[in-house]
Amino acid sequence: MSANVDLNNRPEYDQVLQDIADYVLNYSIDSQEALDTARHCLMDTLGCGLLALRFPECTKHLGPIVEGTVVPFGARVPGTSYRLDPVKAAWDIGSIVRWLDYNDTWLAAEWGHPSDNLGGILAVADHLSQKRVADGEAPLTLGDVLRAMVMAHEIQGVIALENAFNRVGLDHVLLVKVASTAVCAKLMGANREQLLAALSHAFVDGQALRTYRHAPNAGSRKSWAAGDASSRGVRLADIAMRGEMGIPGVLSAPQWGFYDVLFSHTNKDLALKPEGQRQFSLTQKYASYVMENVLFKISFPAEFHAQTACEAAVILHPKVRNRLHEIDRILITTHESAIRIISKVGPLANAADRDHCLQYMAAVPLAFGTLVAEHYEDDFHAAHPIIDQLRSKMQIVEDPRYTREYLEADKRSIANAIQVFFKDGSSTEQVAVEYPIGHRRRRAEGIPLLEDKFKANLATRFSAQRSAHIFQLYKDPARLEATPVHRFVDLLVI
Repeated sequence: MSANVDLNNRPEYDQVLQDIADYVLNYSIDSQEALDTARHCLMDTLGCGLLALRFPECTKHLGPIVEGTVVPFGARVPGTSYRLDPVKAAWDIGSIVRWLDYNDTWLAAEWGHPSDNLGGILAVADHLSQKRVADGEAPLTLGDVLRAMVMAHEIQGVIALENAFNRVGLDHVLLVKVASTAVCAKLMGANREQLLAALSHAFVDGQALRTYRHAPNAGSRKSWAAGDASSRGVRLADIAMRGEMGIPGVLSAPQWGFYDVLFSHTNKDLALKPEGQRQFSLTQKYASYVMENVLFKISFPAEFHAQTACEAAVILHPKVRNRLHEIDRILITTHESAIRIISKVGPLANAADRDHCLQYMAAVPLAFGTLVAEHYEDDFHAAHPIIDQLRSKMQIVEDPRYTREYLEADKRSIANAIQVFFKDGSSTEQVAVEYPIGHRRRRAEGIPLLEDKFKANLATRFSAQRSAHIFQLYKDPARLEATPVHRFVDLLVI
């Protein structure tokens, strides 16, 4: 046989896809800790979306593609009056959730925000619940939504544990698309073949580059990229439900598969050599680990690698606020991922650039004692030159222990330390914060503050009476889980 002839024996689906499909279809979520955390996550995620509606750069993207479109049983976008097809609704919900960089986070070899998947989950569940009731069938409940969230978190987070897509230039929203595809297909009633087909299309799709997250090209696409990915997951699930065939060897096909094309060695000269090839490293089975250990952003709308730096800066604020012009240098000790992803010098072009700059996110609370979303806006930055003056005095160094414990499964710290040195030779103490307020190790301390955050976000959009009603429902787990999805969403629209 000629060496130039392809052997056309169709393979079985790649095992990675089979494992995801079997988990979604067969695993029973019975961890009460995971379900309780999912309940907190649902409310926090929705609150982040409501807060984002205060920003015109976000709201300009929302609504139907064709103005005036009416969609039967359309999915609703919380905080708005939009009723959209599930694909566009997933885009809108996912985008408002992510806009302010304030929803939950998962940090490992890859990072990301698993609650981004709520865009697809809530849109599909709301649409299906309305349609089921109209057809005389039982609606989906919030319990179904919470379990879908646990599974989406798990798929995205377990793949991220040892697979650094960022190292080959791919954006982590790839994992949002994969997880949304899987759980949305299940909500739609997919069988195993349909679910496998949908997942194969999620990987064969073109994948987003990280260009828009890094200097000098950081921009607002990073605020809607996850909504776009979750929305695409809904679309791919729908395509598979219509009978579209899958691509079984999407990951492993020589030369044409995901591993060879997009997950090869970072040295492109080795891309087609066996020693340069890669495949996913998956060292634990899917269960509920990720939801149980997810990180909440409680105090600051800031990229998570900087959360503990912001905490340290707030602690130091009383000791430096009256001596800002006496500062000689500021030493920030951090971990390798923070240096690689968010350490920047030079001009910052826009809000999206600033909320991914470690130096900016530390300078603001040093000077002002807090950090809120408005502090990234152009007007605030222009009015306070002290921020860039402080940035220019910052030195960023790595602590190898911080880097090591960031990746250790029993720690997963996100450590930063700050010390300020003055021109007269004096200095503050070094303030180190190794575990942020949203970490599992600080859950008991963090949940009351997370609830305060949710109540404050509700108040930006709803009356005191409706806000109280929503919050009371959140506080009653059994009643919340039993609530039909469409009735729950009724409470969130205007």
